[in-house]
Amino acid sequence: MTSTRTFLAFQHDASLNTLETIVTAVLPFDAIGDTKQLFKDATEEHHVIITEKTIFHPQGGGQPSDVGVLKSKSGTFTVSAVRMDPNGQVLHLGLFDGDSASSFKEGETVEQAIDVEKRLLYSRLHTAGHVLGAAVRHLLEKEVENFDELKASHFPDSAACEFQGSIDGKWKEPIQKRLDEYVAAKMPVQIEWWDEEDFRSRGLERLIPDRSLVPAGEKSRVVNIIGAEVYPCGGTHVDTTDLCGPVTVKKVARKQGNSRVSYVVK
Repeated sequence: MTSTRTFLAFQHDASLNTLETIVTAVLPFDAIGDTKQLFKDATEEHHVIITEKTIFHPQGGGQPSDVGVLKSKSGTFTVSAVRMDPNGQVLHLGLFDGDSASSFKEGETVEQAIDVEKRLLYSRLHTAGHVLGAAVRHLLEKEVENFDELKASHFPDSAACEFQGSIDGKWKEPIQKRLDEYVAAKMPVQIEWWDEEDFRSRGLERLIPDRSLVPAGEKSRVVNIIGAEVYPCGGTHVDTTDLCGPVTVKKVARKQGNSRVSYVVK
């Protein structure tokens, strides 16, 4: 199994819906060793395809994986789940259409095509989550003891942002109001690449990613929502905040000193 990291084309140009790339490995699911645990619903009928580049976002950072197809002269492979292994390889899990013996070959050129409708939904949800996080931080950073942003889920049925500190339910309407203002403001959502000095020069030392998460010699990818907040992030996003569409705060819940603000996009 090759160990060369996959080039994440979607992180540099999220507008790519198709991409030609080279197959570097074709593996029966049972042959991928310990990384089998990354896929919960796979069977022995599934294969894993690894390519030099990918426009498929692997599940992670709170964002679901893209789905779609890989096509070549020798057949079509339907991608149902995508994950990244510890070596930085992107694993495309799926099934070959038609004849089960059909397969790609290493070195073969394939065309990747993502499900554009799902990508847009996931991008809207991801940007909306960051906009919500910014709204809550700007409102409550000085109001809630030991406030901090913890983690987020941007899945369609369970979208929520979690915060350190207890956020009272009375804040639901003010959070919604600030969120609506940020969405309506059409704030540009820019993808940038920062080194540690870029964070420090802006007074954002708290956002410097763990060194182990940034490949040697590379900068950190950040999402800069102009006028709101900056987030280290490897996910996909819409270009301006209004493209999130209407974002609704569903509930503010508290547990063990932390708070969870759930949301939906329409």
